[in-house]
This record gives sequence, structure tokens and C-alpha cells, in this order.
Amino acid sequence: EVRLAESGGGSVQAGGSLRLSCAAPELPFGNFCLGWFRQPLDKEREGVARIDSYGETSYADSVKGRFTISQEYARNKLYLQMNSLKPEDTAMYYCAAGLCGRWDVTGPDYWGQGTQVTVSS
Repeated sequence: EVRLAESGGGSVQAGGSLRLSCAAPELPFGNFCLGWFRQPLDKEREGVARIDSYGETSYADSVKGRFTISQEYARNKLYLQMNSLKPEDTAMYYCAAGLCGRWDVTGPDYWGQGTQVTVSS
């Protein structure tokens, strides 16, 4: 069973930074795409950032230049560095993993429980 566990959420003022972590000890990082999604209250979940098995990254337009996704193979960890946070970044953030070949069609196969990020103005 693959388990993903996020940490690092919290409350911060606009302009501040947070670093989210995702631990996935059972996941063979080299074979999967990994990503972060978020879901604001009463809104649909949206993709934030993704990294593939080659280290190629992609970002939602709303976070480009502010967020950075990275992974640490040796510790099976995924990170999301969030800088210049805005109130509209407030959401539950989820770590996700899945096969790259079907990510855009069927989405990730595994999800974490989520960690809340709240940005105040």
C-alpha cells in the first residue's frame, strides 16, 4: 500500500513563505510523476505543480515564479517551496503520485490526506 503524508502547512501573512513536504516511503520515485494539488474551500481541486521521473517540472500559471517543486530520491520526499504567498493561495494542499503516461487523462493514482495553508492579508 502506497501512503503519502504531507506536512508543513500553516498560517502565514501575505508575502510570506511556507515549505510543504510529502513523505512516500513505499513509492518507487523513479517510476512515477509526483505533484501538488490544492482545493480552496467551496472550489474544485486544481493542479499546482508536477515533477516527472526526469526532473522536468511544470506549474500552474497562478504560481509560476513563486512556487518550486522538488524531490529528494534518497529520502523519498517531495517538496513545495511557496514564496510570495497571496490570500488566494489559501487552500488544502495535497501531495499526489501516479504514472506519468496517464497523469493527464486519469489523474494521479495515490493521494495524501492534505495539509491546510492559510494566507492572511
